[in-house]
Amino acid sequence: MPDILLRGGRVIDPMREFDAQADVLCKDGKIARIERGLAVPGAKVIEVKDRWVVPGLIDLHVHLREPGQEYKENIETGTAAAAAGGFSAVCCMPNTSPPNDTRAVTDLIVQRARDKGVVRVYPIGCITQGQKGETLADMGELQEAGCVAVSDDGHGVMNSEVMRRALEYARSFRMPLVQHCEDSALSAGGAMHEGMASTRFGIRAQPAAAESAMLARDLELVALTGGRYHMAHISCAESVRLIREAKRRGLPVTCEVTPHNLMLTDEACAGYDTSFRMNPPLRSASDQAALRAALADGTIDAIATDHAPHSPVEKEVEFEQAANGVIGLETALGLALELVEAGVLTPAGLVMRMSAGPARVLGLPGGSLAPGGPADVTVINPHAAWTCDPTRFHSKARNTPFAGRNMRGRAVLTVVGGTIVFSEESFVA
Repeated sequence: MPDILLRGGRVIDPMREFDAQADVLCKDGKIARIERGLAVPGAKVIEVKDRWVVPGLIDLHVHLREPGQEYKENIETGTAAAAAGGFSAVCCMPNTSPPNDTRAVTDLIVQRARDKGVVRVYPIGCITQGQKGETLADMGELQEAGCVAVSDDGHGVMNSEVMRRALEYARSFRMPLVQHCEDSALSAGGAMHEGMASTRFGIRAQPAAAESAMLARDLELVALTGGRYHMAHISCAESVRLIREAKRRGLPVTCEVTPHNLMLTDEACAGYDTSFRMNPPLRSASDQAALRAALADGTIDAIATDHAPHSPVEKEVEFEQAANGVIGLETALGLALELVEAGVLTPAGLVMRMSAGPARVLGLPGGSLAPGGPADVTVINPHAAWTCDPTRFHSKARNTPFAGRNMRGRAVLTVVGGTIVFSEESFVA
């Protein structure tokens, strides 16, 4: 592969506390040098003046739907969407059909990613067989096949004894356990957040306690077992308080938040548009404020999209009958840059929560532009004005709550292992 020289950009690498104008040389799939005034004969030179050059973005939480639900998304289209959004790596959740609870399914995902994927794909295996919450999956086998964590995402592990044993079992393999915190007895199929808005709209709802009650139980089990625990898509103020306190106690706990929970509240459900139905649901304005504060102070470790593609068959129905979930790979960066504009995050803080932080959470390669590391790089134009048009997405799905939203800032170049996997047509000749 030819050498790539990214010349004249603002290089932001919070892991190395580096934020300055410099050139970045990618050679043999690795970061070779970062300094000003580089001249490399034979290298492909790309001028990136007035752009940010950052470590490739990493998404801890996506649903690629393969195997079994390829009519919604597949590894080829999902990774193309990731590259267009600036992501060099994604972690795919196990609620496929069949679920990723055996080596055979993991092997299929790894092979398909190698054949059709354009970004790095890290599978996450099931905690329990069939995601039924009863019998533990063979975590050792899943890890050997390539899984980087285990999760029953979409289902909280309700049985406390099963959860305890899962934490102990995962700890023996040094695997993080990613929990979908939802007490299904409390949520009872609620389609939105329980509050004044749900009362006005007449929509069956679930309280924030459905999330925080399970989290509180889990944290006690983490204290008991020492298992490594990551909370998926944190959504409410009480969960933030519990995570913050757990970190003060020194527990091995991390968490992530979605862009849609940072940008929207339960009031967005007023029009009964099923693009606003997701789980956990959009919460109150006070919950949103708590999430933003926790993102700013580092309590929340990562921004993750929970990219959940669905076909019109699942979404173009009554609100309470619609499938949960929205797509997010191609809008996440634009929304995160709104948080920079609003002063919630600094540019370095954004890179930390979307690259270095995710890499740390699951122990993944990348997250830094350190020489010798993988040449996974995202180039961002923070000034590019664009309007969200889902008909132009690389994803198969169109279920976004941000259609028509005017945004500023987007990825213009994504490099994975020294290979350009996405570029704006007008950016790289």
